[in-house]
Amino acid sequence: MQQKSAADRFAPLFILTAGAMWGSMGLFVRVLGKIGCSSFEIVFLRSIVTAVCLFLVLAVRDRSLFRVRLRDLWCFLGTGLLSIVFFNLCYFTTIRLTSLAVAAVLLYTAPAIVIVLSAILFREKITSRKLSALVLTLVGCICVSGMLAGDSAMTLQGFIVGLGAGLGYALYSIFGRFALERGYRSFTISFYTFLFASVGTIPFISMSNIRRAVSTSPSQTGLVVLYGVFTTVLPYILYTRGLQGVENGQAAIIASVEPVVATILGTVIYHEMLSLYEVIGIVLVLGAIVISNGKSPAEGAGHVRKTVKKTA
Repeated sequence: MQQKSAADRFAPLFILTAGAMWGSMGLFVRVLGKIGCSSFEIVFLRSIVTAVCLFLVLAVRDRSLFRVRLRDLWCFLGTGLLSIVFFNLCYFTTIRLTSLAVAAVLLYTAPAIVIVLSAILFREKITSRKLSALVLTLVGCICVSGMLAGDSAMTLQGFIVGLGAGLGYALYSIFGRFALERGYRSFTISFYTFLFASVGTIPFISMSNIRRAVSTSPSQTGLVVLYGVFTTVLPYILYTRGLQGVENGQAAIIASVEPVVATILGTVIYHEMLSLYEVIGIVLVLGAIVISNGKSPAEGAGHVRKTVKKTA
């Protein structure tokens, strides 16, 4: 039996750290919102910082990873515009309309949406396990929405926009799979995703606001850079490295710490109170994530081999 390397033994910790970093995104969004940045401007700042960082990584690591075929650009337009721009816009708007916890949990309806879209586009079977996850997600979202408790603080707009964030998040997996099947590496996909996301938001932003957010003071400049690096670049690198040591389903389960971290941060920093129904909804949605990503040991081992080959 081959012994795991030290890096592989730490793989779950890498993924757990990535999920925790993603869970902190709401803090940056609220700070940037307070200094006058719109949702689109926040998306632009995150995307451009990430694109620049990944450009530098590819330029140093392997410049051949910049090469893409024109006929495949639609894959990156899908991940960049239909996923990242749409998902971030909906997610950031939801954070402003609701709490960090509710926004994060609604975002994590994505695994269930992936199940449905994959069945339609890739003819993947909807098993009893997947169907159970869909039911749990639906019930969980109803609880989180506050409809059962008659919670007026949770508006229908916030609930629908939150589900839109889940849809946009799910579309990354769909278009990303198309790109992977065409032979592109994960770094290439991410770079062009955030490059197109940056360009796609330009018509909807004020460059004067961007300049003010970046250059008003060294602390604000540092905040913007930290926002892109801490919530996107570093967790992406950690998550990708972690995938080489654990199977994909296990990785997704570990990364589901994101809404838990968002809940804790919202409660501790902003003193957001959770109702019993919201707590039940969070538990149900997290349970759905665990179920929908569950794999048999044999299936998981096969996926690890494929993932390692793609990300090596």
